[in-house]
Amino acid sequence: MATTPLPQAGRTRSGRRAIEHRRSPWFHVLMIPFTLLWIAPMVFVLVVSLRPFDDLIARGLTALPTTLSLEGFRTALSSGGIAGALRNSLIVTVVAVVLSLFLASLAAFALSRYRIPGRLVILLVMLAGNLLPPQILLIPVAKIAQGLGIYDSLTALIVVQVGFGLGFYTFVLHGFMRALPAEVFEAAVIDGAGPVRIYAQVVLPLTRPALAALTALATTWIFNDLIFAMTVLRTETKFPITAALLNLQGGFVSQWNVVAAGSIIAAIPTAIVFFIFQKQFVSGLLVGTNK
Repeated sequence: MATTPLPQAGRTRSGRRAIEHRRSPWFHVLMIPFTLLWIAPMVFVLVVSLRPFDDLIARGLTALPTTLSLEGFRTALSSGGIAGALRNSLIVTVVAVVLSLFLASLAAFALSRYRIPGRLVILLVMLAGNLLPPQILLIPVAKIAQGLGIYDSLTALIVVQVGFGLGFYTFVLHGFMRALPAEVFEAAVIDGAGPVRIYAQVVLPLTRPALAALTALATTWIFNDLIFAMTVLRTETKFPITAALLNLQGGFVSQWNVVAAGSIIAAIPTAIVFFIFQKQFVSGLLVGTNK
């Protein structure tokens, strides 16, 4: 009698899988129009970027291309200054993401595992900075950068990005680290591990999904930022890719293939990061949903 529920459970699971299997084709059929609607603008921009300028002038933006050319990409990278701006954006993004997540993981580890007086207040104060509209902070940010002597430098942009992202990243990692089993930390202490070893060999591997999700989000936010870049930078050679796209649109206002090519180049790095961390990003968002 004890074995009777098992086949029933198996049949139930099999029945659910069969229902899901029957529904899945309809789901995909219904999602096809939405998918086409979503990717249509991206396909349009890609086609425009690959069309020669003469073809665009002669036949218009909406016509199908007769020939394909990389003329727009070459012009955007050379005359449009996209190559240097892309380098600046990559430097700022890599340094800011690594530094932000490192500092946030340290802060989250300390706030979640040690009895720090007022730790909840500290966490809420760090998070409160993200609740303020960035527009009201632009003048203070510019004045602080000038006072520190880092105005109009990539260092200023990195400091600003780290400062404004640190509170949110700490808040997210704090929630993940608090959910880690206490037995794991007790076992590490029994084995003689100190705080540094626990952080490096226990906490970081267990919070990998959260770190991957935050890496994808932080890369997108920092790489696509424009408002802070225009606040602390003035020299065009130091502009990131977003600010350079504005100049590109002004300088090549009628050459839509060049503008479209610059937009494609600007979208590639964040797309690569998302696809690299796609599985970890999804698992990081789903952690705790089955508890």
